[in-house]
Amino acid sequence: MTDYQINNLTPTIGAEISGIDLSKDLNSQNLDNIYKNLIEHKVIFFRNQNLKPEDHIAFAKSFGDIEPPHPIYPHVENFPEITLLENDPSNPPDTDEWHTDVTFKTKPPFTSILYSKEIPPSGGDTLWCSLTAIYDDLPENIKSDLETKRAVHDMGAFRNNFSSDDNEEYSKKLNAGFEKFGNAVHPIIKVHPISNKKFLYINPSFTRHIIGLDMTDSNNLLSYLFNFMTKPQYQVRFKWTPNTLALWDNRCTMHYAIGDYLPHRRVMNRITVLNDKREISQ
Repeated sequence: MTDYQINNLTPTIGAEISGIDLSKDLNSQNLDNIYKNLIEHKVIFFRNQNLKPEDHIAFAKSFGDIEPPHPIYPHVENFPEITLLENDPSNPPDTDEWHTDVTFKTKPPFTSILYSKEIPPSGGDTLWCSLTAIYDDLPENIKSDLETKRAVHDMGAFRNNFSSDDNEEYSKKLNAGFEKFGNAVHPIIKVHPISNKKFLYINPSFTRHIIGLDMTDSNNLLSYLFNFMTKPQYQVRFKWTPNTLALWDNRCTMHYAIGDYLPHRRVMNRITVLNDKREISQ
């Protein structure tokens, strides 16, 4: 490590870190510092990192257990741990909506580590927002009302992978998809296990219903909250350059990969870390 520096990108969320080579400087002190920065800033970025797939994997394993190969997306050749996100007109992006990764699972992953390989000449930015800051700014009566409520999460737009036509065959595929991926119920207000700060745990992609309310009241309350959550003051917008690595705390953030770069191509490598080993060791 030469000159480790942190540049806050907004007062609320996001920081860019320089002065470290992630292919070489992976000693325990540096990794612990990066972890602390991640908890504080929720999403952090490292530009000009020339990482081999082995480096990407080693960095990810320093945080916890790596997710098995993705059931739908392809992987980097010879490295099934690394999901290949390769988008162009023949394979348009499908993550251009606000979401927290796979909250339809009972135990969503801790973090994702995304490495840029090919960036379009314009467009292709990614937004993140702080669910902690959003919770802090909610009216007190809304906080009180949500404190004990839970919400159902399902696979949302991933239905499109199973239901491309309106017939019995695709209905069976959709039902099989729901059987495979299921639903999850999460508290609407959670407490971060490391920072001990409360955050609002819903997202437009996967949160479907607030338990205990009828459908109309649930939809009205979720609509209010989703509109509140997308205010710009809770966000950071990141402009990618090649060979940049980003990691975010999936527990307390949402993100939105803007799909505005077609007909150009965008290629990213992603590893998802299932659990926070530092949390477990505490």
